[in-house]
Amino acid sequence: MKTLTFLLPLIAAGAAWAADDAQIAKMHDTFLTAADKEIVSLAEAMPADKFNFAPTEGTFKGVRTFGDQCKHLAAVVYMVSAASLGEKPPVDTGGENGPADAKSKDEIVAFMKAAFAYAHKAANAVTADNEHTLVNSPFGDGKIMRGAVLDMAVWHSFDHYGQMVVYARMNGVVPPASR
Repeated sequence: MKTLTFLLPLIAAGAAWAADDAQIAKMHDTFLTAADKEIVSLAEAMPADKFNFAPTEGTFKGVRTFGDQCKHLAAVVYMVSAASLGEKPPVDTGGENGPADAKSKDEIVAFMKAAFAYAHKAANAVTADNEHTLVNSPFGDGKIMRGAVLDMAVWHSFDHYGQMVVYARMNGVVPPASR
């Protein structure tokens, strides 16, 4: 009976840690899901012939095209997810610009979807024990917490989403999230 009395609190504590791990992974994955859903649906809504669109007037001169925004966003998602996992990206990201050979809407959207799928894998690998572990930064020397580098996949993506929305609206496309 003494053994059971001693083990029950340990079993309960272990269950609580498991719940914490699941909640931490779910938190990261939920934020990532919001970005994934809004960004991929916007890319899918943009007509294929507009993926080479970039504003050229005034302060927009020299900015990335819509397709280049998508590729850059997805490349960074791959890079930060790989850093979070302590791996190299599973594909050639082409650096921060994305792969040069991805040119069509279908190729770019496929690259973006695969990047978010990989990021979901990284989000679901975050636990209470490893969230604050230092990992190599994907952007030069230095270390960053695992959870923080993964969060870049969300905030950086929404930064570019805002730019992509402007491009879409300039071409008469209402973002799916606004419908």
